[in-house]
Amino acid sequence: MMFSFNTCLSVLVLAVACNANKEATVELGFAEEYAILAKTGISTVPNSIITGNIAVSPIAAAAMTGFSFTIDSSLGSTSNQVIGGGKAFAADYLDDIPSDLITAVSNMEAAYTDAAGRVNHDSARINLGGGLLSGDFGGETTQLTPGIYTFTTDVMLTGNIYFEGTGEAPGQGDTDVFIIQTTGNLMQAANYQVILTNGALAKNIFWQVAGRVAVGAGADMKGILLVKTSALFETLSSLSGRVLAQTACNLQMATITEP
Repeated sequence: MMFSFNTCLSVLVLAVACNANKEATVELGFAEEYAILAKTGISTVPNSIITGNIAVSPIAAAAMTGFSFTIDSSLGSTSNQVIGGGKAFAADYLDDIPSDLITAVSNMEAAYTDAAGRVNHDSARINLGGGLLSGDFGGETTQLTPGIYTFTTDVMLTGNIYFEGTGEAPGQGDTDVFIIQTTGNLMQAANYQVILTNGALAKNIFWQVAGRVAVGAGADMKGILLVKTSALFETLSSLSGRVLAQTACNLQMATITEP
């Protein structure tokens, strides 16, 4: 089959137009350097496994508990619970670390404000399922597609939840952005999963949560958690994504892997 120049140009223009209609990503700035960034503390009930950097600011390193750190306040501390080349940083460390963390926290707060301020023009995606997501609302046959979902209630994940991208090719699912806004809490029931299909990526799912996040025991969450208050990961829960919390992040033998 032969394609003319005009046909190829039309395909290119269509692809550009489709991307132009997609929701823009939420820029994380320097907050993207951390798997967990929190303002008031990070705790672990050993052993948790975190792939990537962790940090607290403006609070001091003493607010990171349960890690048994080998302290290096100039280069970042290490722990057998922080792997993949990741290190721990705090506002009372030396050199450029405090100023870098000030910037990262500011970027984290700006990302939260950006995600919260996105306008949802689709009434069908406002308080979907009354905030109870599973089955008919985000289940395997009713998967969540790219765009903004807005809730003025708690968001309760009471079953497996699916995010469906627009395809596996470059410029399709890898550029699809999902923003879930809630003025309440985000609660994931034990042993359920967030499942990505058709090219959707964890790094492009943004959970903007005005309340707290609780991921139940054995549950698997995916996405960037932009949390106004706290995040709790119960026993043997996991996340592919980042925890960017404006208070604390508490782990109970959890696994956190940056996307």
